[in-house]
Order: sequence, then structure tokens, then C-alpha cells
Amino acid sequence: MSCQHCVMAVKKEISKLNVESLDVKIGEAKVRFNEINIKPEDIKKSITDAGYIVVE
Repeated sequence: MSCQHCVMAVKKEISKLNVESLDVKIGEAKVRFNEINIKPEDIKKSITDAGYIVVE
């Protein structure tokens, strides 16, 4: 992610999962979620669906 448009695109996709909290900045996303309802793979897929690569 290199601009605010990128931040908003990632935030929009992850928000679709109804996570508990979400803080997206350029180059970083912090997500709090309930692992009973959402799997880490779901979040990774949201990021790749937005057109970005997940780096752990």
C-alpha cells in the first residue's frame, strides 16, 4: 500500500468480514477478530481480493 486510496481499499474489503476492530495504515493493517467466526485466511483473502500482497 502506498497511498490513502490503497488504505481505503484494504479497509473496505476487511470491513466486510465484520471484524471487532481495524486499523489500516500505509504498509500495515492491525485487525482484531473472533477466531470462531473469522479465520486468518479470510483476512488474508480480503487483502488479496483488494489487489495487495500479504506479508507476515
